[in-house]
Amino acid sequence: MKVRRESTRIIKPTYEGKPPSTKHIIPLSVFDKVTYDCHIAVIYAYRKPSPTTATLELGLQKALAVYREWAGRLGKNENGEKVIFLNDEGVTFVEATVENSLDQVMPLKPSASILNLHPSLKDPEALVQVQVTRFTCGSLVVGFTAHHHVADGQSTSNFLVAWGQASQGIDISPIPFHDRTIFSPREPPIFEFDHREVEFSSKVAKKVSAPIENDIIISNNNNIVVHKVHFTKEFLNKLKLKTSSSSAKPYTTFVSLLAHLWRSVTKARSLSGFETTGIRISVNGRGRLTGPRVPNEYFGNLVLWAFPSTKVKELLHQPLPFAAKLIQDAVAKVNNNYFRSFIDFASYKAEEEGLVTTAQMDKSILSPNLEVDSWLRFPFYDLDFGTGSPYMFIPTFFPTEGMMFLVPSFIGDGSIDAFIPLFEDNVATFKQVCYSLD
Repeated sequence: MKVRRESTRIIKPTYEGKPPSTKHIIPLSVFDKVTYDCHIAVIYAYRKPSPTTATLELGLQKALAVYREWAGRLGKNENGEKVIFLNDEGVTFVEATVENSLDQVMPLKPSASILNLHPSLKDPEALVQVQVTRFTCGSLVVGFTAHHHVADGQSTSNFLVAWGQASQGIDISPIPFHDRTIFSPREPPIFEFDHREVEFSSKVAKKVSAPIENDIIISNNNNIVVHKVHFTKEFLNKLKLKTSSSSAKPYTTFVSLLAHLWRSVTKARSLSGFETTGIRISVNGRGRLTGPRVPNEYFGNLVLWAFPSTKVKELLHQPLPFAAKLIQDAVAKVNNNYFRSFIDFASYKAEEEGLVTTAQMDKSILSPNLEVDSWLRFPFYDLDFGTGSPYMFIPTFFPTEGMMFLVPSFIGDGSIDAFIPLFEDNVATFKQVCYSLD
């Protein structure tokens, strides 16, 4: 698939009435600072008839007026603290073409070729980048990249929905809640939990030879492939029933599937039974923080992580509900008290002790551990520019061994697609076990 980039320009917010000042700054919250310092890319595909470029551009201008942070720039204030400058410098907008029909390249497979469908992730100045790629059949692919320090998955998906609403000429709803100063530490602080070696580390993690070349993370052996697995609704129901067989309350589909994948990937890796394996799981704080409760419309980052772990031999020898309970118990511990403890610790201890975040993008191999990004509850499929919902939504190619993405299948029947980066030598074994309920 040869992608030809035809033009690149900057899109700035368009305001009704007098434009706001471009001198304001927004300090990053403790949740913004602790997350990944990088751009995240997603890809949408639309069948014809597709929206015009003028429609996309006008909608983006209007949405940026409501979500001004994306049109700003990251930098540091006079105290050396990382902030967002609300300077309306704008976002990058790229137009591109492909001399193929969409059907000739669909379904898009998780390979390095799809990196050409969005702008480069390598140190862009703009906090949002958009690439609109048109195919000979009239179909359209929209590649979108956004800096994680500005917003998490829920906030970003809300912005994308707002872009679609503005493109259709309808009012943006919900209106985002922008105040990042609401996470004030308690006086005196209460360090109920130890956040060292959890969200923070006492030293910078040693890099595992993962240079970025042309946006592809290269591993030591350069033999990592991203394997896409489709789990039907029927399989997920059977999996959930098996997982919940000994539980008074049924486990969720997410917990059941993650427990199954944890065991399946561990089997495929052929790890020693005495090794410890764990998962890094994102936990949204919007439904957990209380006093006051943070609205779902909050725009920014509000995520911490759960870290269930166990010995490999326990994970594989115990039945599936064992892994599910480890996951559910670990997630349940990341509650209001834990979030409040983190706010206090990050506000008082992290800088004082010279700690760095453990959310680093410097590893190409996570084995014996895993990390999961679940996009199952985000309204990514609601991005409608006026010609209908996307035909497909996928993450970009991200070959970090053990870094899994879960997304709703484009079929729309409740099935799930999992993107699993594995060593090439482990793929055959994983294929043998990933659909087994034994």
